Amino acid sequence: MTRASVVIHAGWIVPVVPHGEVLSEHSIVVADGHIAALLPRAEAENIDAAEVYRLHDHVLLPGLINCHGHAGMSLLRGFADDQPLMPWLQEHIWPAEGAHVGEEFVADGTELAIAEMLRSGTTTFSDMYFFPNVCAATAQRAGMRCQITFPVFDFPTAWGRDADDYISKGLALRDECKHSQLISVGFGPHAPYTVCEENLAKVATYAAELDTVVHIHLHETSAEVLQAVEATGERPLDTLNRLGLLGPRTQCVHMTDLGAQDITLLAETGTHVVHCPLSNMKLASGTCPVNALQRKGVNVALGTDSAASNNSLNLFVEMQMAALLAKLSSQDAAALPAADALAMATINGARAMGLHDKIGSLETGKLADVIAVDLSGPETQPLHHPLSHLVYACNGSQVSHSWIGGELVMRERRLTRIDLDAVLQRSRAWQQRIAESAGAR
Repeated sequence: MTRASVVIHAGWIVPVVPHGEVLSEHSIVVADGHIAALLPRAEAENIDAAEVYRLHDHVLLPGLINCHGHAGMSLLRGFADDQPLMPWLQEHIWPAEGAHVGEEFVADGTELAIAEMLRSGTTTFSDMYFFPNVCAATAQRAGMRCQITFPVFDFPTAWGRDADDYISKGLALRDECKHSQLISVGFGPHAPYTVCEENLAKVATYAAELDTVVHIHLHETSAEVLQAVEATGERPLDTLNRLGLLGPRTQCVHMTDLGAQDITLLAETGTHVVHCPLSNMKLASGTCPVNALQRKGVNVALGTDSAASNNSLNLFVEMQMAALLAKLSSQDAAALPAADALAMATINGARAMGLHDKIGSLETGKLADVIAVDLSGPETQPLHHPLSHLVYACNGSQVSHSWIGGELVMRERRLTRIDLDAVLQRSRAWQQRIAESAGAR
């Protein structure tokens, strides 16, 4: 190779695959939006490229993958803190959403979320929220990769009347996005306590016919599981299995209340788990047994949940908290080492989304979703082990550059496709509007 579109020279590369590998004094060569080669820097210096970046104090790694969130809810960040899950939802969040959620709310909240995620290293996110068509359009304009899982409920909301209406609109969106290089669309039945068996069965049928992902809140609290057992005689996970909803296309979010039989069932069906440590801790929902899941071979990815319940969308913080929580809950300091935590935020997320042949690691032929992390600051010195620093020392602010499909979407922490000042101005206007409405209630 003698010509390329982009060459990035770096101090280190953490490709994620092979697991735990760190390459020193290497470069990434990008052509046609894909990774053409990973080479020692001396070899890459001979390649003629339209753009060359010399980031010798930086480590390059795959863009992070946020496997669960509700981007539009960024406008409710800090609105109702320090509440248990159901009072938080029923007494604060749902009334606020009922008063304000519409296309403008979702567009502004999503753009705020994307700006935050890009500035902390996320290049792909999964979203389940109202007006998913607006989220898809916003992500497309920002050059951000996104898995849209359109919501399904039994009851009316601002976006739909009933389950059939949600499914019809969601499938229309899937058709609209089928040629997008950035957007994929799947089913997002909210939870077993908001979607009846009949409608969950419809989702299972459509998802199987279309070979499409299913993304669902599940076993979020012990109270949820107990309520289901009392009402139906079986655990929610068993209900989903009976309806044909478990399998390699399904992403189960939270999963804090799991017994040995649940973990075995997840492993046998190839179902994915999305762990949201900070949100679970903040809402006191419980702890996902990551170590036990991994020992059984269950793929575990990472998500932030919404900024309303986290209160950030920063996967660097999420990686650190996932590792520390696993150590604490298992009373084993060797549990979930740094390389495993990084895999959860990258290749494991790609596997859950069915995109592991395209993103999640820095390998020849994959899309060039790459981030550069500056390790020259005092927070990351001395530099004994770059991979360890990524998980235990970095906080997201060290991310300097981001490429998605080979396109530079952040350079020296400046977003190239988003007017951040305008986003912040609209966010402040929403804060005043929401506060006035809450005061009136």
